[in-house]
Amino acid sequence: MELLAHSAKVDKGILAQSYEEHISNARQLAFEKARQAGTFSPDLKESLSQVATLAAEFHDMGKLDDENQAVLTGQKKSKKLPKNHVDSGVAHLWRLGQNNLPALLAAMVSYAHHIGLQSKAGEEAKGSKKYRDENLIDYTAEHLPDYLERHRAVIDEWQNQTKPSLPKPEKMALFLRFALSCLADADHGDTARHYGEPQTNQTFSLKAAERLTALDTYVAGLAKDNANELRTQLRNSVYEACKQASTEPSFYACDSPVGTGKTTAVMAHLLNAAQAKGLQRIFVVLPFTNIIDQSVETYRKALVLADEVWEQLNEGSNPSSTPLSTLLSTATKVSEQIVAAHHHKADFSSPESRQYTYLWQAPIVVTTAVQFFETLAGNQPATLRKLHQLAGSAIFIDEAHAALPSHLWPQAWQWLKQLSSDWGCHIVLGSGSLTRFWELEDFVSPVVKLPELIKQEIRQQCLQLEQARVKPETREEALNLADLVEWVFDKSGPRLLILNTVQSAAVTAQYIAEHTDYGREKVEHLSTALTPLDRNKTLEKVKARLKDTQDNDWVLVATSCVEAGVDLSFKVGFRERCGLVSLLQTAGRINRENLETEAAVWDFSLRFEDGLKKHPAFDDSARILGELFASDKVSPEFCREALKREIRQGTPHETLEKLKKAEKNLDFPEVEQLFKVISSYTITVLVDDSIINRLKDWQKVTRDEIQKNSVQIWAYKQEDWGVSEISNRPGLFFGLDYDNFIGYMKGGLTSEKAKSGAALQA
Repeated sequence: MELLAHSAKVDKGILAQSYEEHISNARQLAFEKARQAGTFSPDLKESLSQVATLAAEFHDMGKLDDENQAVLTGQKKSKKLPKNHVDSGVAHLWRLGQNNLPALLAAMVSYAHHIGLQSKAGEEAKGSKKYRDENLIDYTAEHLPDYLERHRAVIDEWQNQTKPSLPKPEKMALFLRFALSCLADADHGDTARHYGEPQTNQTFSLKAAERLTALDTYVAGLAKDNANELRTQLRNSVYEACKQASTEPSFYACDSPVGTGKTTAVMAHLLNAAQAKGLQRIFVVLPFTNIIDQSVETYRKALVLADEVWEQLNEGSNPSSTPLSTLLSTATKVSEQIVAAHHHKADFSSPESRQYTYLWQAPIVVTTAVQFFETLAGNQPATLRKLHQLAGSAIFIDEAHAALPSHLWPQAWQWLKQLSSDWGCHIVLGSGSLTRFWELEDFVSPVVKLPELIKQEIRQQCLQLEQARVKPETREEALNLADLVEWVFDKSGPRLLILNTVQSAAVTAQYIAEHTDYGREKVEHLSTALTPLDRNKTLEKVKARLKDTQDNDWVLVATSCVEAGVDLSFKVGFRERCGLVSLLQTAGRINRENLETEAAVWDFSLRFEDGLKKHPAFDDSARILGELFASDKVSPEFCREALKREIRQGTPHETLEKLKKAEKNLDFPEVEQLFKVISSYTITVLVDDSIINRLKDWQKVTRDEIQKNSVQIWAYKQEDWGVSEISNRPGLFFGLDYDNFIGYMKGGLTSEKAKSGAALQA
């Protein structure tokens, strides 16, 4: 009887998959993915290939057990396999490892392919049972010869006689994550292919030289449309400086103030570096999800080549006779495959939902700092599956000051250094308020001086223009909700009001919308309580209102998601006290074109009543900003001092050391737990009923549809907010009371009101 790796799905007419087919495919795919990543890591290429290939060959060997085969063939009914199918492969690799060090690492990776990378110390505490199922030690020892005989009957031995050098201890953790990434992508990918799930193979290549030419044309067109001659000259200077900069160093800093065209300028440098170094893709890492839509829109306009659209149309079609609807639809699909937008975390471990995981296969990937850095810190196969795609990439960490909480930067810096030195990455750290934490001993030891993309003369010109554009002000007394709104509307608009929490923003927006003195027409709302689709619609509406010079008496109430990287310009700004960099970034949304003679961004504090909610993570930075106002140190040159105070006064030194020690000691669960950009676990909740119903009916739904029509909420809110998991799509939820104005806070505020027993003023 044929040995099986995966059972049949009779209801869908899908046959079982043989063990021979799955293992042969997984091994070959893991090898190919490791070799591709290893192309950019000559010192680790052989070791990564051997570890990933060995782990892939033996990861499912326990499925050859008679009891497991009985379930796989349908002779016995069970929702899970009776015997842990991972244990026997790990046992075999552990034995091989006595004379083959890569096999020891492969044992650790194979052990992790369902449960994730574990703690080395925790496993070693188990003695001879380390990296093993303690309940199967004797059983596996008895049956292992039979498993190996069955395995070799259908799988030839992999021929590789080289003895590669292994990574240094301080670099072992990232290496093992890369190895698990290759295995997980090979395993999950082949399983998905067999079960007929949509495949997401890379279709387009980077074509760096061609895209740089297209970008030049796009930027030249922008200059013609800009009426501000001085700002246009500065933008052109910044663009040329970035484009012409040497690509030899692998690490750069780019300090470019707001409105100087950093989005396109740094992309020109990245494309130039990709061409010079033969890189395979570009990552743009942004601090906030809503910035993604604006950046992606720019990149798709500038970088998608016309030939790529025509190539996707039916062969032999005549461009002049192609219907406009077909052309537009094709252009959209091509654009999405070339410049991929990855909004929020959506890594699914269940076989039924894996197809909705983003895999970073596009030549240009725009993602969030949460997704990027928590992938580097991850230990689960669903999270790490895409990691190997980072090798040989140009990476732009935009608005680096806001990408991470300050206490996470020391470890993130070590990962970035390894990506540049060991995995062929070219990295730029950029910001309009760059804090240069790598020059602070509290973060980096020894400190380093990164080369600058933009010369000091140009940076100084940009800074002078920036400081003349808007003035920071502060209001001393704390405000309640009514006083805050009255004060905001007392200033001439359009106005921007940024609050520290999603709840405070929703409460304030709803208060204005329902108040008789104001009304819905005088307020817009933007936060992560809205889906990416609704955030984009709101942004477009806000842009349209800002263009209307007669439409002045209104306010955009938002969270920090609009303080950086968004091309919006208001007459006046208000920022709940948070930190110096955040205040300066908010100033970047005020008087962007320098058309106002007196523009201000106001710092203020709240009285937390009437539903306004405090954000405890900002206590230290807010206190330090108060100190800086008192000593008249509220300007860009004091950003580094503010960061130094935050790290020294805020985060205990032992917390930083704990994270550093966990990474060094291969305590993967501890690193994953400690390195949280967002401290609480979130779940993905869909709000579009038609998509929810299609999922329930097993109909086709794309990952873009999932992403654009879902939100992330705290997992602990699931019960209070009436959220349920879609039964046939584990990891996806539904049931929120949602609207397109305050998003999931429509039901959230109702729930909070019910829990407190007192009305939240709205």
